[in-house]
Amino acid sequence: MEVTYEQLINDLKQKKYEPIYFLCGEESYYIDRVTDYIENHVLEESEKGFNQTILYGLDTDPITIINEAKRFPMMAERQVVIVKEAQDIKKIDELNSYFENPTPTTLLLICYKNKGIDKRTSFGKNVSKKCVYFESAKVKDHEIPKWIDAYVKTKKYKIDPRGSLILSEFLGNDLSKISNEIDKLMLNIPAGGEITPALIEKFIGVSKDYNVFELTKALGLKDVLKANKIVNYYAENPRNFSIIPVIANLYAYFSKLIITLALKNQTDKAIASEIGTMEFFVKEYRAAINNYNFKKLVEIISLLHEYDLKSKGVNSNQDHGELLKELVFKILH
Repeated sequence: MEVTYEQLINDLKQKKYEPIYFLCGEESYYIDRVTDYIENHVLEESEKGFNQTILYGLDTDPITIINEAKRFPMMAERQVVIVKEAQDIKKIDELNSYFENPTPTTLLLICYKNKGIDKRTSFGKNVSKKCVYFESAKVKDHEIPKWIDAYVKTKKYKIDPRGSLILSEFLGNDLSKISNEIDKLMLNIPAGGEITPALIEKFIGVSKDYNVFELTKALGLKDVLKANKIVNYYAENPRNFSIIPVIANLYAYFSKLIITLALKNQTDKAIASEIGTMEFFVKEYRAAINNYNFKKLVEIISLLHEYDLKSKGVNSNQDHGELLKELVFKILH
């Protein structure tokens, strides 16, 4: 039975337990959250000594897991068997026999990280039919700011929309890393307060003024002075700068401008939905398409391809700072 993360956590909180849970996928964040919840909440502390077993894929095998799962609980309603790093288990398909006849007083949790399972195999079919099955997909890069907004809301805090973008650029798409940094930020502001770019700069270290989102905004508005200030900042801080992710972000930005320019439905909602951004930022895209026609945007995309190759040493030995200065000059002129 395939479920969402929300369904799974909600059922666990209501103490609706099933005999087998199989968690897999590339995004470990949700797998870890479910594992932590089961490890900390299914049994009382007094019950865990005899009734909670944690195994690791490299150190166990299907026979050991089955034997542990077939034990009966001692002085408790159920026992919990947690198998971490299950992707390292050899011949994991030998668990099929247990899937067919699980022990009702055991909650068996199998954490199969960093990949999914092949549902065409007998093992894959059994997992999806006989277990509570959750696949944790990687959150796409452009969805990270929205994920940050949602996470902050669950903690009953607020975040400036530009702060979400700055964090997503600086921290990437590692949800565990993002949530940890946000949790640390929250320790430094009052309950229910707002996470701002200034607070991010103060407590995490990423500049609120010199980052790729401020650069794209400056380019979109053709603010030559601001764009050059940011480029010079990057050039003067080579240890903290690589042109490669900057080019990737610029490519995404100017591609969205092309889409925005071509859209028939020019409502804020339609534009935000089509280019995968928050409505808050649509006005910036509207302003930018007044500064670039379709021909220039296509030329910029070609420039970005050219400088991506140069940044990787193809027909160029310039440092990244000088390459970015050249690129920005050509975009603006």
